[in-house]
Amino acid sequence: MKIYQQLMASLFAMIFQGLAFALILVAGWQFAGAWREGSEEVLSIVVSGINTLVISLAMYELGVGVGKEYDPDNSPDNAYQTVRRTISRFVGTVCSALVLEGLIMAIKYSQLDLAGNLVYPVALLISAAVLLIALGVFLRLTAPPAVQSEPR
Repeated sequence: MKIYQQLMASLFAMIFQGLAFALILVAGWQFAGAWREGSEEVLSIVVSGINTLVISLAMYELGVGVGKEYDPDNSPDNAYQTVRRTISRFVGTVCSALVLEGLIMAIKYSQLDLAGNLVYPVALLISAAVLLIALGVFLRLTAPPAVQSEPR
């Protein structure tokens, strides 16, 4: 059963990292296309490419986390810290992507005079804030107990 878990974890880690690499290529293609065409919406294409890169980073972090979670060399204590660190990095990356997307939408809607649609970017920003608060609660609840020193 252990071999099966390690095989599946390695497979998923490779899939996530492969998707991350593919998204990096897509972002590069978007940047190159913006420069070749000399499009007037270069800023929009660049911001879209950056958003793709942030999603790629989240995929990479997920792949690394899955790979480390089932690594046979991890001791139980090290695995606990690895999970906390991996979840923190992944949620932080997702929050960055949400905030970036919310800001892009807010700028786009304000430029197009679609003030009625500003509820969507606000919802994205609020969800990023809730996710960060949830991460803080998770880290607080899973913190190792404080070591008390003995009086001398």
